[in-house]
Amino acid sequence: RRVHGGSGKGIAGSSLPYRRTPPAWLKTSTQDVVKTILALAKKGLAPSAIGMELRDSMGVASVKNLTGRKILRILKAKKAAPELPEDLTCLIKRAVSMRKHLDKNRRDIDTKFRLILVESRIHRLARYYKSTKQVAANFKYESATASTLVAA
Repeated sequence: RRVHGGSGKGIAGSSLPYRRTPPAWLKTSTQDVVKTILALAKKGLAPSAIGMELRDSMGVASVKNLTGRKILRILKAKKAAPELPEDLTCLIKRAVSMRKHLDKNRRDIDTKFRLILVESRIHRLARYYKSTKQVAANFKYESATASTLVAA
């Protein structure tokens, strides 16, 4: 580990292309993409997983460039969006799996500590989503009922 400079991993990363139009070689129509998005959402895929599936199978690099709106906006317009935001769902899944691990391994103090961090992140995110009205005002994360919220 480094004393200074964070994680020491550099600042490399990909950036989006400057042009905001779909490439000329992409022959997929907007309607086909929307139909595929709705079919994948019906299967139970999260918006980010839908994006990866479209990228890998249909060659759609950016749904927003092709359709003019993002995947989640399309799902919300068609009333097919998940009831909990995706990042909150992922955190809850992680907390559930950590609790399951702790049931078997009671002495794992590192996981116990990490669970506290994950659950505090869940509470912070839930507070934000309540203030922006993206989750119900009476939503409350409880570890006992978390596994029913997310089928993990």
